[in-house]
Amino acid sequence: MTNQPPTVGGLIHEIDRLVKKRFDRFAETTGMSRAQWHVLAHVSKREGINQATLADLVGVEPITICRMVDRLEALGLVERRPDPNDRRARLIHMIEAARPGLERMRAVAQALFAEALDGITGEEEAVLARLLGRIHANLLVAVGETPSVPSSSTADNTDVARATPDQKA
Repeated sequence: MTNQPPTVGGLIHEIDRLVKKRFDRFAETTGMSRAQWHVLAHVSKREGINQATLADLVGVEPITICRMVDRLEALGLVERRPDPNDRRARLIHMIEAARPGLERMRAVAQALFAEALDGITGEEEAVLARLLGRIHANLLVAVGETPSVPSSSTADNTDVARATPDQKA
């Protein structure tokens, strides 16, 4: 077997694995799972989201997101409210009491990414953000999704990886 340089895909996968492993250490101290923090972060950015959309954003089946929201609701972090446009549907809202924990989670995520980007200059980070933004845009097109934030605007912000670590770059 020869030593071959890692592929871009292999590196992205390995970085994802390590970030999740590192964040799991924080999650263990809170009594919540990384997946629950991920759901809460999405709800905080999209107040009044429905479960089907939330499941799609998180990448799980609707029944799974239903159970996750049930747990967050039992913890007093989110609530379901009636949808004014569809009386059968309920929309998910974050409860104000969740905000301090969410801010703590974001601070931990920022520290994690600062640690990961140690030794990388602002210019290198900007180049990395632009390249990852292009990869992200290409994949969105490939799966038929529309970017919520144009890749060029996020890629031009050199603090994007440190400022919004819960967003996929």
